[in-house]
Parts: sequence; C-alpha cells; structure tokens
Amino acid sequence: MRLSEYVQMVVEKNISVKAHMTGELAITPMRPGDWDRVKEIYLEGIATGHATFETTAPSREQWDAAHLPFARLVARRDGKLIAWAALSPVSQRCVYGGVAEVSVYVSASSRSSGVGRKMLRALIDESERNGIWTLQAGIFPENNGSLAIHRKCGFREVGRRERIGRMNGKWRDTILLERRSDKVGIE
Repeated sequence: MRLSEYVQMVVEKNISVKAHMTGELAITPMRPGDWDRVKEIYLEGIATGHATFETTAPSREQWDAAHLPFARLVARRDGKLIAWAALSPVSQRCVYGGVAEVSVYVSASSRSSGVGRKMLRALIDESERNGIWTLQAGIFPENNGSLAIHRKCGFREVGRRERIGRMNGKWRDTILLERRSDKVGIE
C-alpha cells in the first residue's frame, strides 16, 4: 500500500496511527460477559489516584445498581475490550430524571489514543436518545486529559468543589463540568 493510500484509509476510518492501536474501534453496548474486563479497567483508573475517590472496584451487582440501565458502552479494538463508559443518576428525585453523571474509563495501554473522546461522544449520543438533557462530571483538577476531553465534547466548567472529599487522608478538589443537550429538554 502506498503512503497516500494509507493516509486516506487512516482519515476515512479514523484510525489511530499509534503502533499498538492499529485496528478498527468498535463501540457497542456492554454485555454481562464484559464485567471482568470492565472491572480491570476500572482498577487501572483507581490506581492512577486521579480518576475517582473509590479505592476498590464494586461487585458487579453494586455497579449495576449504581448505573442507569441504558448507555452502558464498551470499546473494542481487534476484539479486545479497551474502554467503557456509563451513566449514573445524580438524584432519585423525579425532577432530575434527565440529569446524569458520566464515567469514562480507558485501559492504561490505550490512553492518549482518542478512545476516551470517542467513548464520551458515543455516551452523549446514547444519553440524548434516552431523554437525558444534562450530563455532569466531577473531575480531579490533576486529571488534565479527562478535563480536555470533556471540554472538547461540549462540557463547560461550572465550578470547583473545594475540599469535597478526603482521599488517603488528604482533602481533594473536583472540577464540576456540565453539558446541556441541544436536542433534549429545550422546549
């Protein structure tokens, strides 16, 4: 294949040119059999110290109860699950039924490849298909990659929650971001 043909293929299929990211990306609904790999990726995020206040991964049952039944997505490259995304309700009150919190986790070996942005965009699309008008995210200020991805996907900073929680004996801040749909809840 000539270089010009390769470049055209990369552009058309939106393929990453990283050596370990050569296959086509498939984003699909999460299946029950995906749990073990989803949990592994979650644990990789926990290990960074900048993805969540959680220190352990929940059981499958706990995770399932904490997330909305729709918009549970996984990304596979060459058949290997490399990322997941899901929505959690922000409140049990019915007036907040169209507001959800986003979670996007990418395996350590696939970070900085564009997968996180693609997952977040797919999650936004799926949320709007299911009547969600506002998405929010609480992100540690040190997590520059996640902040950048959210901003590129239309999230805006609405505030900094100072000393919102303790982690390993230290107070941590989070940046609160939100994205209002331009398709749902606009009437």
